[in-house]
Amino acid sequence: MKKLEIYGVNKVYKLENKQTFQALYDINVDFEEGELVSIIGESGSGKSTLMNLIGGLDSDFTGSIIADGENLKKLSEKELDKYRKNKVGFVFQSFNLISHLSILDNVTLALTLSNVSEKEKVAKATKILERVGLADQLKKKPNQLSGGQKQRVAIARALINDPEIIIADEPTGALDSTTAVQILEILKEIADSGKLVIMVTHSEKVASVSSRVVEISDGRIVGDRKNPKYKKNHAKNAFEEKEEKPQEAQESKPKKNYKDKQNLSIWQAIRLSMHNMLASKTKNILMSIGVAIGIGSLILMMCFSSGITDFISNTMNSYSNPRIVTISKRSNSIMGGFTEFLTLKEDEENYIVEEINKRLEEDNIDFRVSKGTETEKGNLSYGFNMFTAMLADPVVKYTDDPTDMNFDKGNILSSQIFLIYTTPPYYSQSTVADGKLSTTPELKENGTPLRDADEMPVGGGGFMFSRAIYDMFGEENPVGKKVKISFTIRGQELPEFRAVDEISGIVDTSVFSGILAVYIDYDYLKALFTEQGWQNMFAPTSLYIETPSESITNKINSYLAQIPVKYDGDGKELSPTPEGEEPKYSYRGSIEDQLGSMFTNMTSVIGTSLVVISCISLLVSAMMILVVLYMSVSERTKEIGVLKSIGARRKDIKRIFTSESFLVGLLSGFMGIIFNLILTLVVWLLLTNMIGLAPISYRWWYFAVAMAVAIVIAMLSGLYPASKAAKLDPVESLRRE
Repeated sequence: MKKLEIYGVNKVYKLENKQTFQALYDINVDFEEGELVSIIGESGSGKSTLMNLIGGLDSDFTGSIIADGENLKKLSEKELDKYRKNKVGFVFQSFNLISHLSILDNVTLALTLSNVSEKEKVAKATKILERVGLADQLKKKPNQLSGGQKQRVAIARALINDPEIIIADEPTGALDSTTAVQILEILKEIADSGKLVIMVTHSEKVASVSSRVVEISDGRIVGDRKNPKYKKNHAKNAFEEKEEKPQEAQESKPKKNYKDKQNLSIWQAIRLSMHNMLASKTKNILMSIGVAIGIGSLILMMCFSSGITDFISNTMNSYSNPRIVTISKRSNSIMGGFTEFLTLKEDEENYIVEEINKRLEEDNIDFRVSKGTETEKGNLSYGFNMFTAMLADPVVKYTDDPTDMNFDKGNILSSQIFLIYTTPPYYSQSTVADGKLSTTPELKENGTPLRDADEMPVGGGGFMFSRAIYDMFGEENPVGKKVKISFTIRGQELPEFRAVDEISGIVDTSVFSGILAVYIDYDYLKALFTEQGWQNMFAPTSLYIETPSESITNKINSYLAQIPVKYDGDGKELSPTPEGEEPKYSYRGSIEDQLGSMFTNMTSVIGTSLVVISCISLLVSAMMILVVLYMSVSERTKEIGVLKSIGARRKDIKRIFTSESFLVGLLSGFMGIIFNLILTLVVWLLLTNMIGLAPISYRWWYFAVAMAVAIVIAMLSGLYPASKAAKLDPVESLRRE
C-alpha cells in the first residue's frame, strides 16, 4: 500500500542578487508502508532537501507530495504543523535533544504540544523508552548519556505520537560502528512493524541493510533498487502492539486526522518556560533583579506621594470638621485671592443661602441652610478673616509695667501681625496647646470647665495666637499675659483700632502656625467694633454652615463654583460678566482648604514626577528584558527548529516565549515588593532619625499595581523576541550550530 507519492517535484532556492539555485529536478518516486528506504548521495546532492519537503519542514516547491491521500502542497501552515506532529517523526544525526529537559520530557515534548494529560504522557513515553532499552534513564539529562543512548532517545521522541513515516537524517553518522548497528536494528524493527522509515545517508554500509535504496545525484534520482538480501522479520517485535485487538475494534477505530484541534495549552507553555528559566537561572535572576529595583522604587515613590498627601490631609483635619462648610468671597486677581477677604453684606448673605437651598432642593437633599431666629438656633454662623501684610499695619504690643495701659512704658515688646482670624466653629480643644483656654467657655478638659463663663471677656473674648508668638516672648509662656493689638486699615477712613486683652491660648496645629496670626472670637470682635462706634463698618467675611453629614458638606462645596457672584466688594450689584471673560469674583472655601488643596496639588505634581522618574528606570529594565530575550532566541534557535519539526505552531513558539516573559515579570514583581519593603524600612528609619517624620503611606493596591506593571513590562518587552522566534524557518534553525 502506497504511503507516500512524489510527482514532478522541483525545488529552487532564492539567493542574493536575485539569483537562484535549483536543488531538485523533477523528482518522481513513491514509497510503501513497511519499507526501510535509504536515500543515498554525496553531500549537496539534494537528499536532505528532499527529506525536508517530505517532512513538511519546507513547503516552497512545485509538484505534488501526497501522504495518505493528502497533498502537502495544498495544506495550510497550521495543517502542516499538525502533519509533522502526527504523521511524521524525525531522527537527526546530531540527536537535537533539548539539553535542559530530562530524557522523559524530551520524549513527551510532542505530546505536550498536543496538550495530552501528564499521566498519559508519562505512561506512553515510559513504554516507548522501555522498547528502545532506556527504561532506567528517564530522569537523566542528555549530557549524561552516550551517543547511542541519545539516538535511542531521539528515536523514542520520533515514535511518541505514533507517526506513519519516520525520517532519519544520517542516524548513524555520529556513532561508532557497534552502536550504529544497534540503531539500524531498531529502525529495521520499526519498519517491520508496518511504518515507512526513510533514512538519508551517504554510507553504502547503512544502505545495505535497507529494503530499498534510492540514489540521488545533483538533484535528480539516478537509481532506485530493491535489496534482494533484505528479509522482513514477520515475528512480533518491540514496536508492534503486544495484544491483538478484535477485528471489529480495529475497523471501528477512527482514522487519525492531523487536522484535529491539538494545541499547546497555556499551562504547558508555562511549564516549558519554567524549565527554560531554570536552565538559565543566573541570567534570569539577574534580569529580574534589574526590573525589581525599578518596581521597588516605583512603589516607594507612590508611598511618598500618598504619605505626604496624608500628612497634609491629617494636618488640615486636625483643626477642621468635615461637617462644616466655609464660604468666602475672593477676588480672582492673581494676588487678590490670598491677600483680601471681601465682606459679605446681609443681602449677599441671603442670596447665597437662597442659591444653596435651591440647589439642595433640586438634588432632593433633605437639608436647608437656616440663619436661625431669637428662639431657635440656626446652622449658619459667621467669621471675619483678613490677611494684613498688604492691607494693614497690625501690631501686637506687650509691656512688663502693669500700670502702663497705653503700652508705652517699661520693657516694650512688639511684633507685626500677618493675619486676623476669628475662630471658626470647627476649632476644638485639640487646637489649643498646653491645655490652655480656647475662646469659648463651653470647652472642657477632663469634664471640667477650663474657665468660668463670667471670667470670659465680652463675647467669649481673649486673644489666641499662633505659635509664632513665642518668637516675641522667647521661652516664656505668653498665655495669660495682657497685650494690645492695633492696626489701621489702609484705604478706609478709620482711626487706629485698639483692643486690650489676655492671651488665652496658643493655636498649635493650624496651617498658619509659622506666621504670627491672632485668633479672636467673632462676637467678641464684633463687640469691639461696636464699642468703638464702627458697627456699620463691620461685616463677616466668612459664612459657616453646619451640616448633618460629610456628604452634604461635599455637595454644598460643589455648589460654590456654580453660584455666580452678584455683589462686588462694597456690596453693590455687579454687571453681568461678558461672555468669554473670567468673573472678577468667586465663592470659595476657607483659606485653609485652599492652601490644603494647593499643597495637595503640589504634592500630586511632585509625586507624579517621582513616579515618572521611576518609570524611566523601568523603561531601562524593559530594554534589558528585550535584549536578553532576543539573545535567548539566538541561543535557542536549534531548539526552536526541533520544536517546529515535531509540530509546534508559530502560536506555540510565541506562547512559550511569552510565558517566559510572564514568569520573568512575575518573579520581578515579587522581588520588587520584597526590595521595596526593605528599602522602605531603611528610608523610614533614616527619615525618622533625621527629621522625626517619615511621610510614607502604603495602599494595598500599590503592590497589585507594581505586580501588574512588572508583568506588563516584561510581556511587552518579550513580544518582539517571541515574534522573531515564531517566524524562524525550521530548516535554517536545524542547521544552526
